[in-house]
Amino acid sequence: MKLKHSYIVLLLAGSTAISSCSMFGGSSGESSTTGWRYNDPEFGGFEVVQDYTPKAGPGLVFIEGGTFIMGRVEQDLMYDWNNVNRRVTVASFYMDETEVKNVDYREYLYWLRRVYVSYPNVYRNALPDTLVWRSPLGFNDPYVTNYFRHPAYNEHPVVGVSWLQANDYCLWRSDRVNEMLLYKEGYINLDLQQVDAENFNTDAYLLGMYEASVRNTRPSMRPGQEEGRRVSFEDGILLPKYRLPSEAEWEYAAQGLVGNTYDERIVERRIYPWNGHNVRNSSSKNRGEMMANFQRGRGDYMGVAGNLNDREHIPGNVKSYWPNDYGLYCMAGNVNEWVLDVYRPASFEDFDDFRPFRGNVFKTLDTNPDGTPKSVDSLGRVRYREVTPEESANRPNYNQAYYINYKDGDLASSIDYTNMDGAQRTTDSNRMYDQGTTTREDRPNDGMASLINDRVRVYKGGSWKDRAYWLSPGTRRFLDEASSTNDIGFRCAMEAVGSQVGRR
Repeated sequence: MKLKHSYIVLLLAGSTAISSCSMFGGSSGESSTTGWRYNDPEFGGFEVVQDYTPKAGPGLVFIEGGTFIMGRVEQDLMYDWNNVNRRVTVASFYMDETEVKNVDYREYLYWLRRVYVSYPNVYRNALPDTLVWRSPLGFNDPYVTNYFRHPAYNEHPVVGVSWLQANDYCLWRSDRVNEMLLYKEGYINLDLQQVDAENFNTDAYLLGMYEASVRNTRPSMRPGQEEGRRVSFEDGILLPKYRLPSEAEWEYAAQGLVGNTYDERIVERRIYPWNGHNVRNSSSKNRGEMMANFQRGRGDYMGVAGNLNDREHIPGNVKSYWPNDYGLYCMAGNVNEWVLDVYRPASFEDFDDFRPFRGNVFKTLDTNPDGTPKSVDSLGRVRYREVTPEESANRPNYNQAYYINYKDGDLASSIDYTNMDGAQRTTDSNRMYDQGTTTREDRPNDGMASLINDRVRVYKGGSWKDRAYWLSPGTRRFLDEASSTNDIGFRCAMEAVGSQVGRR
């Protein structure tokens, strides 16, 4: 009798295990290290999202990463020697299919004006500089009023935007996309009356500091917690932040070598984002047509009437011409594009061979003495601050916050480093590029008088007014991050989380 009872218990336990497996997708329904079930209040309620499929944000294209040779692929006509070849690896990521358009940026400005009622300077500071069209010896004034505002140019890339403004746009876009995702999932109301600091911010929402339009919470599986909980980042609903692509990412995506590989062999290394050594289409259908919008020669911006070859005299529609093998439009010509990196002529000497980037300033959440986050600022954004030397003192990977000038511009890389006493070494932080001009209180010796300093950013791609040389993804130029021109725009990128393959 006792044996029969044990047999029944075993059968019941087996059926329970089978039921658990079917519910959670096989053995993944329980921890492989403790045996406790996931997503079960009777076992503590530890919640795990299983079989998650990553998704792209609006406007983004998946870029499968890999190794490539970064740098020039043709003669260095400028003799700058600032793009010497080196092999690096880029992780998979997402990138905008097109450059950010005038209509996209006007949507951003409309939101700023509608929400930041008490802070009109936020709107004014975000305005593109339309005066970049003026020229002392050219009649370009009509573009000052027409190019950004007129609906005929809705689908043309925005210009006159500085690197700083482009970064602000990326952060705004991150919050608007995540706000819409939460609305579509039913967790918040779409609050059209939000004003000033009472607007949706992803970080503030995740930290529990945004309550204005929260509608529903997710059922909590934690024992004793009946009121539910708000969405967390672990739920996989919210997306990572939009940002500018790094220089390595941009160059890798522009080359589009995914279309020129066989197994692990690259059958042709491209000069431009397309195959061949010239800038004309080689297909029988479009033979001879220009592959990009650029200046063919002195005074020739679009060809001859009746047969306008590149068809655009200024930046054209962002989906003009043909996409590269990643499906990206205008990675050569139309407008140059800002990338994330700070410029250094010797970037090829000092770099990580995995995801190389210069421009790191490590920050952390600004908290109260008890560890709770400080309240949001007047614009509804969570406050961050640079990490202190004490916080990073025992770390093997970094020991300070500011790494923009690391190995090229900081005091340790200065020729006078050994001739200085200890006091000078701690106060003179960027001696290499300092030519005696100080304009910023927070970094008094960061070298504003030098053309190369810690606020100079890289741009790439060639534009409507550039010669063919600059259409090669390996070429690079630089400009102060607060400056703008009529031939520089931008596009956004985003991290690709999880698997690096299978999303093309």
